[in-house]
Amino acid sequence: MTNLKIGGVPEHFNYPWYLTLKNKKYKKHNINLRWQDYPGGTGQMCKALREGSVDIAIVLTEGIIKDIADGNPSKIVQTFVKTPLIWGIHVGAKSSFQKIEDLEHATIAISRYGSGSHLMAIVNAYNQGWDISKLKFKVIKDLKGGIEALTNGDADYFMWEHFTTKPLVDDGTFRRIDDCPTPWPCFVIAVRNEVLEHHFDEVKKVLAVINTETNNFKKIDNIDSILAKRYGQELEDIQEWLKITEWNSDKAITKNLITRIQNKMVTFNVIDEKKNSGMFIKNMYI
Repeated sequence: MTNLKIGGVPEHFNYPWYLTLKNKKYKKHNINLRWQDYPGGTGQMCKALREGSVDIAIVLTEGIIKDIADGNPSKIVQTFVKTPLIWGIHVGAKSSFQKIEDLEHATIAISRYGSGSHLMAIVNAYNQGWDISKLKFKVIKDLKGGIEALTNGDADYFMWEHFTTKPLVDDGTFRRIDDCPTPWPCFVIAVRNEVLEHHFDEVKKVLAVINTETNNFKKIDNIDSILAKRYGQELEDIQEWLKITEWNSDKAITKNLITRIQNKMVTFNVIDEKKNSGMFIKNMYI
Protein backbone atom coordinates (compact mmCIF):
# COMPACT_ATOMS: atom_id res chain seq x y z
CA MET A 1 0.00 0.00 0.00
CA THR A 2 1.42 3.39 -1.03
CA ASN A 3 0.80 6.23 1.46
CA LEU A 4 0.15 9.65 -0.06
CA LYS A 5 -0.91 12.90 1.65
CA ILE A 6 -3.17 15.32 -0.19
CA GLY A 7 -4.55 18.71 0.79
CA GLY A 8 -6.90 21.47 -0.30
CA VAL A 9 -9.21 24.18 0.94
CA PRO A 10 -12.34 22.96 2.78
CA GLU A 11 -14.64 24.33 0.07
CA HIS A 12 -17.22 23.01 -2.40
CA PHE A 13 -14.66 22.76 -5.24
CA ASN A 14 -13.04 19.85 -3.43
CA TYR A 15 -16.17 17.84 -2.60
CA PRO A 16 -15.35 15.34 -5.41
CA TRP A 17 -12.20 14.41 -3.44
CA TYR A 18 -14.31 13.82 -0.34
CA LEU A 19 -16.60 11.45 -2.27
CA THR A 20 -13.75 9.40 -3.73
CA LEU A 21 -12.08 9.11 -0.32
CA LYS A 22 -15.36 8.25 1.43
CA ASN A 23 -15.98 5.49 -1.13
CA LYS A 24 -12.41 4.16 -0.71
CA LYS A 25 -11.73 4.42 -4.44
CA TYR A 26 -7.96 4.82 -4.02
CA LYS A 27 -7.68 1.73 -1.80
CA LYS A 28 -8.79 -0.32 -4.82
CA HIS A 29 -5.53 0.79 -6.46
CA ASN A 30 -3.50 -0.05 -3.35
CA ILE A 31 -3.14 3.66 -2.46
CA ASN A 32 -3.77 5.02 1.04
CA LEU A 33 -4.62 8.65 0.24
CA ARG A 34 -5.10 10.84 3.32
CA TRP A 35 -6.78 14.26 3.06
CA GLN A 36 -5.77 17.35 5.06
CA ASP A 37 -7.82 20.58 5.06
CA TYR A 38 -5.81 23.78 4.52
CA PRO A 39 -8.10 26.69 5.52
CA GLY A 40 -5.15 29.07 5.04
CA GLY A 41 -5.33 28.40 1.31
CA THR A 42 -2.64 28.24 -1.36
CA GLY A 43 0.08 30.07 0.59
CA GLN A 44 -0.25 27.52 3.40
CA MET A 45 -0.18 24.61 0.91
CA CYS A 46 2.87 25.93 -0.95
CA LYS A 47 4.69 25.96 2.39
CA ALA A 48 3.49 22.39 3.11
CA LEU A 49 4.74 21.19 -0.32
CA ARG A 50 8.14 22.75 0.36
CA GLU A 51 8.31 21.13 3.81
CA GLY A 52 7.11 17.74 2.54
CA SER A 53 4.14 17.67 4.93
CA VAL A 54 1.81 17.21 1.94
CA ASP A 55 2.51 15.29 -1.31
CA ILE A 56 -0.31 16.51 -3.55
CA ALA A 57 -2.09 19.86 -3.25
CA ILE A 58 -5.12 21.42 -4.94
CA VAL A 59 -3.87 24.98 -5.28
CA LEU A 60 -4.64 28.24 -7.02
CA THR A 61 -2.89 28.49 -10.38
CA GLU A 62 -1.30 31.90 -9.80
CA GLY A 63 -0.01 30.96 -6.34
CA ILE A 64 1.77 27.76 -7.32
CA ILE A 65 3.26 29.25 -10.52
CA LYS A 66 4.77 32.07 -8.45
CA ASP A 67 6.05 29.62 -5.81
CA ILE A 68 7.58 27.14 -8.30
CA ALA A 69 9.29 30.12 -9.96
CA ASP A 70 10.62 30.98 -6.47
CA GLY A 71 12.02 27.47 -5.93
CA ASN A 72 9.18 25.22 -4.74
CA PRO A 73 10.31 21.67 -5.73
CA SER A 74 6.93 20.67 -7.20
CA LYS A 75 5.23 20.35 -10.57
CA ILE A 76 1.73 21.06 -11.85
CA VAL A 77 0.34 17.77 -13.18
CA GLN A 78 -3.04 18.98 -14.46
CA THR A 79 -5.72 21.63 -14.23
CA PHE A 80 -8.38 20.72 -11.64
CA VAL A 81 -11.01 23.45 -12.16
CA LYS A 82 -10.70 24.93 -15.64
CA THR A 83 -13.10 27.85 -15.19
CA PRO A 84 -12.06 31.13 -13.49
CA LEU A 85 -12.47 31.69 -9.75
CA ILE A 86 -14.78 34.57 -8.87
CA TRP A 87 -13.12 36.61 -6.11
CA GLY A 88 -15.50 38.75 -4.09
CA ILE A 89 -14.12 42.10 -2.89
CA HIS A 90 -15.47 42.52 0.64
CA VAL A 91 -15.55 45.26 3.27
CA GLY A 92 -16.93 45.12 6.81
CA ALA A 93 -20.68 45.64 7.10
CA LYS A 94 -20.21 49.01 8.83
CA SER A 95 -17.40 50.20 6.57
CA SER A 96 -17.63 53.67 5.04
CA PHE A 97 -16.29 52.32 1.72
CA GLN A 98 -19.08 52.11 -0.83
CA LYS A 99 -17.49 51.53 -4.23
CA ILE A 100 -14.34 50.03 -5.72
CA GLU A 101 -12.72 53.45 -6.31
CA ASP A 102 -12.81 54.14 -2.55
CA LEU A 103 -10.37 51.27 -1.90
CA GLU A 104 -7.33 52.62 -3.75
CA HIS A 105 -5.38 53.54 -0.59
CA ALA A 106 -7.07 51.09 1.79
CA THR A 107 -5.35 48.26 3.70
CA ILE A 108 -5.91 44.81 2.18
CA ALA A 109 -6.36 41.70 4.35
CA ILE A 110 -4.46 38.71 2.84
CA SER A 111 -4.07 35.17 4.13
CA ARG A 112 -0.33 35.10 3.31
CA TYR A 113 2.11 36.72 0.92
CA GLY A 114 2.02 34.70 -2.31
CA SER A 115 -1.53 33.49 -1.59
CA GLY A 116 -4.46 33.96 -3.96
CA SER A 117 -5.88 36.74 -1.80
CA HIS A 118 -2.54 38.58 -2.11
CA LEU A 119 -1.95 38.00 -5.84
CA MET A 120 -5.54 38.71 -6.86
CA ALA A 121 -5.47 41.98 -4.90
CA ILE A 122 -2.58 42.95 -7.20
CA VAL A 123 -4.56 41.86 -10.29
CA ASN A 124 -7.54 43.90 -9.11
CA ALA A 125 -5.33 46.95 -8.46
CA TYR A 126 -3.88 46.61 -11.96
CA ASN A 127 -7.40 46.41 -13.43
CA GLN A 128 -8.32 49.61 -11.57
CA GLY A 129 -5.18 51.45 -12.72
CA TRP A 130 -3.81 51.87 -9.16
CA ASP A 131 -0.13 52.16 -8.21
CA ILE A 132 0.73 48.58 -7.18
CA SER A 133 3.88 49.70 -5.33
CA LYS A 134 1.70 51.61 -2.85
CA LEU A 135 -0.62 48.72 -1.89
CA LYS A 136 -0.76 48.03 1.88
CA PHE A 137 -1.30 44.50 3.19
CA LYS A 138 -2.25 42.95 6.52
CA VAL A 139 -1.63 39.18 6.94
CA ILE A 140 -4.65 37.50 8.56
CA LYS A 141 -4.00 33.74 7.85
CA ASP A 142 -7.49 32.62 6.78
CA LEU A 143 -11.17 33.51 6.32
CA LYS A 144 -11.73 33.64 10.09
CA GLY A 145 -8.84 36.11 10.37
CA GLY A 146 -10.37 38.14 7.54
CA ILE A 147 -13.67 38.42 9.41
CA GLU A 148 -11.84 39.63 12.54
CA ALA A 149 -9.64 42.12 10.64
CA LEU A 150 -12.56 43.74 8.80
CA THR A 151 -14.74 43.80 11.91
CA ASN A 152 -11.98 45.28 14.12
CA GLY A 153 -10.77 47.75 11.49
CA ASP A 154 -7.28 46.17 11.25
CA ALA A 155 -7.81 45.98 7.47
CA ASP A 156 -10.26 47.60 5.08
CA TYR A 157 -11.06 44.99 2.45
CA PHE A 158 -10.58 41.30 1.81
CA MET A 159 -10.78 39.20 -1.35
CA TRP A 160 -12.05 35.61 -1.05
CA GLU A 161 -14.06 33.24 -3.23
CA HIS A 162 -17.49 34.73 -3.97
CA PHE A 163 -19.66 31.74 -3.08
CA THR A 164 -17.71 30.70 0.03
CA THR A 165 -18.21 34.18 1.49
CA LYS A 166 -21.82 34.59 0.28
CA PRO A 167 -23.30 33.44 3.66
CA LEU A 168 -21.19 36.15 5.36
CA VAL A 169 -22.64 38.74 2.98
CA ASP A 170 -26.14 37.39 3.59
CA ASP A 171 -25.80 37.56 7.39
CA GLY A 172 -24.36 41.10 7.35
CA THR A 173 -20.77 40.28 8.39
CA PHE A 174 -19.38 41.45 5.03
CA ARG A 175 -20.62 43.77 2.32
CA ARG A 176 -19.48 42.84 -1.19
CA ILE A 177 -18.43 45.84 -3.25
CA ASP A 178 -17.54 44.02 -6.46
CA ASP A 179 -16.16 40.81 -8.00
CA CYS A 180 -12.83 40.10 -9.71
CA PRO A 181 -12.57 36.85 -11.75
CA THR A 182 -9.19 35.20 -12.30
CA PRO A 183 -8.01 35.65 -15.90
CA TRP A 184 -6.95 31.95 -16.01
CA PRO A 185 -8.20 28.47 -14.93
CA CYS A 186 -8.42 28.67 -11.16
CA PHE A 187 -7.28 25.41 -9.53
CA VAL A 188 -4.49 23.04 -10.49
CA ILE A 189 -3.08 19.86 -8.94
CA ALA A 190 0.55 20.16 -7.82
CA VAL A 191 2.78 17.28 -6.71
CA ARG A 192 6.19 17.30 -5.03
CA ASN A 193 9.01 16.33 -7.43
CA GLU A 194 10.22 13.61 -5.06
CA VAL A 195 6.76 11.99 -5.08
CA LEU A 196 6.61 12.12 -8.89
CA GLU A 197 10.04 10.50 -9.06
CA HIS A 198 9.13 7.57 -6.79
CA HIS A 199 5.34 7.23 -7.28
CA PHE A 200 4.58 8.42 -10.82
CA ASP A 201 2.19 5.52 -11.55
CA GLU A 202 0.34 5.97 -8.26
CA VAL A 203 -0.17 9.70 -8.89
CA LYS A 204 -1.44 8.83 -12.36
CA LYS A 205 -4.01 6.46 -10.78
CA VAL A 206 -5.10 9.17 -8.32
CA LEU A 207 -5.71 11.53 -11.24
CA ALA A 208 -7.68 8.88 -13.14
CA VAL A 209 -9.98 8.34 -10.13
CA ILE A 210 -10.65 12.05 -9.48
CA ASN A 211 -11.13 12.83 -13.18
CA THR A 212 -13.79 10.12 -13.45
CA GLU A 213 -15.50 11.59 -10.36
CA THR A 214 -15.50 15.20 -11.59
CA ASN A 215 -16.68 14.09 -15.02
CA ASN A 216 -19.88 12.75 -13.45
CA PHE A 217 -20.10 15.18 -10.52
CA LYS A 218 -22.92 17.39 -11.80
CA LYS A 219 -25.03 14.32 -12.62
CA ILE A 220 -25.15 13.13 -8.98
CA ASP A 221 -28.73 13.11 -7.66
CA ASN A 222 -29.48 16.18 -5.52
CA ILE A 223 -25.84 17.33 -5.61
CA ASP A 224 -27.01 20.95 -5.28
CA SER A 225 -28.91 20.18 -2.05
CA ILE A 226 -26.03 18.10 -0.67
CA LEU A 227 -23.51 20.90 -1.27
CA ALA A 228 -25.83 23.62 0.07
CA LYS A 229 -26.32 21.71 3.32
CA ARG A 230 -22.65 20.73 3.76
CA TYR A 231 -21.23 24.20 3.12
CA GLY A 232 -24.00 26.33 4.65
CA GLN A 233 -25.04 27.84 1.32
CA GLU A 234 -28.36 28.88 -0.17
CA LEU A 235 -29.58 26.37 -2.77
CA GLU A 236 -29.82 28.99 -5.54
CA ASP A 237 -26.21 30.09 -4.88
CA ILE A 238 -24.94 26.52 -5.24
CA GLN A 239 -27.00 26.07 -8.41
CA GLU A 240 -25.44 29.23 -9.86
CA TRP A 241 -21.95 28.04 -8.84
CA LEU A 242 -22.49 24.61 -10.43
CA LYS A 243 -23.64 26.32 -13.62
CA ILE A 244 -20.44 28.36 -14.00
CA THR A 245 -17.91 25.78 -12.73
CA GLU A 246 -16.21 23.23 -14.99
CA TRP A 247 -13.68 20.62 -13.88
CA ASN A 248 -10.92 19.26 -16.06
CA SER A 249 -11.58 15.68 -17.15
CA ASP A 250 -8.25 14.25 -18.25
CA LYS A 251 -6.44 16.79 -20.38
CA ALA A 252 -2.70 17.21 -19.84
CA ILE A 253 -1.35 20.55 -18.68
CA THR A 254 0.47 22.27 -21.55
CA LYS A 255 3.44 24.61 -21.80
CA ASN A 256 1.29 26.91 -23.95
CA LEU A 257 -1.23 27.36 -21.12
CA ILE A 258 1.52 28.10 -18.56
CA THR A 259 3.14 30.57 -21.00
CA ARG A 260 -0.17 32.41 -21.50
CA ILE A 261 -0.73 32.58 -17.73
CA GLN A 262 2.84 33.78 -17.10
CA ASN A 263 2.41 36.50 -19.74
CA LYS A 264 -0.64 37.78 -17.88
CA MET A 265 1.08 37.49 -14.49
CA VAL A 266 4.01 39.59 -15.76
CA THR A 267 1.56 42.17 -17.16
CA PHE A 268 -0.20 42.32 -13.78
CA ASN A 269 3.15 42.65 -11.91
CA VAL A 270 2.37 39.44 -10.01
CA ILE A 271 5.73 37.97 -11.15
CA ASP A 272 8.81 39.90 -12.28
CA GLU A 273 9.78 37.78 -15.27
CA LYS A 274 8.64 34.84 -17.34
CA LYS A 275 10.50 31.53 -16.95
CA ASN A 276 10.69 28.41 -19.13
CA SER A 277 7.16 27.00 -18.93
CA GLY A 278 8.48 23.43 -19.00
CA MET A 279 9.90 23.85 -15.47
CA PHE A 280 6.39 24.20 -14.02
CA ILE A 281 4.72 21.06 -15.35
CA LYS A 282 4.91 17.27 -15.55
CA ASN A 283 3.04 15.51 -18.34
CA MET A 284 1.22 12.56 -16.72
CA TYR A 285 -0.25 11.32 -19.99
CA ILE A 286 2.85 9.88 -21.64
